[in-house]
Amino acid sequence: MSTESRYVLPVGEMSWGLKAPLQTLFTWEYDKSRSDLLALYEKGKRQQWNATDRIDWKQDLDPENPMMLPDETISLYGSDLWNRLPPKRIAELRRYLQALNISQFMHGEQGALICAAKIVQQVQGIDAKFYAATQVVDEARHVEAYARLLHEKFDIVFPINKSLQALIGDVIERQEWDFTYLGMQVVIEGLALAAFQGIRDNAQNRLAAQVNAYVMQDEARHVAFGRLALREYYPHLTEAERDRREEFLVEACYLMRDRLQPSYAWEAAGLDLKECQAFHDNALATTKFRARLFSRIVPTVRDIGLWGPRVQKAFVDLGAIQFAERDSAAMLEEDNRVAEEHDAKNLIEKELRELVAAQPH
Repeated sequence: MSTESRYVLPVGEMSWGLKAPLQTLFTWEYDKSRSDLLALYEKGKRQQWNATDRIDWKQDLDPENPMMLPDETISLYGSDLWNRLPPKRIAELRRYLQALNISQFMHGEQGALICAAKIVQQVQGIDAKFYAATQVVDEARHVEAYARLLHEKFDIVFPINKSLQALIGDVIERQEWDFTYLGMQVVIEGLALAAFQGIRDNAQNRLAAQVNAYVMQDEARHVAFGRLALREYYPHLTEAERDRREEFLVEACYLMRDRLQPSYAWEAAGLDLKECQAFHDNALATTKFRARLFSRIVPTVRDIGLWGPRVQKAFVDLGAIQFAERDSAAMLEEDNRVAEEHDAKNLIEKELRELVAAQPH
């Protein structure tokens, strides 16, 4: 059964073509490398994993609440509309909302896959090419894992959010190599890390938590890669060059805050879109979600030095300036620790199953 047959809403064309100006750079210097990037490359090689083996795909999802997430995370929870819905419709809405999130993760990871391949071509240093090559494999694995979760467990897929698609297209069509890092490694992957964390930390379903924990372990390295590259490059920008990048950053953040909403799920559930929108915009869950979205972006932006008055003013307006003091490296290390905890639990459970199987009957 194809992905096309699983789309809940019309998707239109099943492919999307972009004409991106791209300069491909070769380097003949193979021994001039930065120790921090080479260390990240070594870590990327050590932490490669197989989605078929590392994740226990025998686990099932609950039909009424697939990832076992609390209803308080749903913006419509507690509204008159929610209270009018019978239990069967609420279960359907949960499934649609969760499948919508995973669908956007899957589409976004394909965007990251394309961008990582673009970085391999564009960057000059051999160390950066080495690391970006490991990221290409990472992103392919993420697309594979989320696609499998949708195909085998949810059995439904949603089209890509139009605003996410527009931002990915903008990033890919930019000629300057650093816009690929800024748009994908900092903004889109930063948003994704916050969204992944919401599922990893709140899902009571082990399969859902596992997939997101392992993806986050990889994404932590990707954000670190972008931070290393841009922190070195941005101090040398002219005022005009810096202004263009700050303008792009601010516009991207507002776009994602205002347009990442679950209207596709509402539509699939047959709900009144205007009524849903009115409650969604003022819901406490929406306010918390929008603020949390930037928890990974703000400290990274400050760290790379793209921290002018316009950027700071935007983050104040977005209700996210408080994240500036967070330690990016510490958060990324925590992502790595949580993934290793999942591995330890899996190993214990496997050993217990083998022990039980070995007992005489």
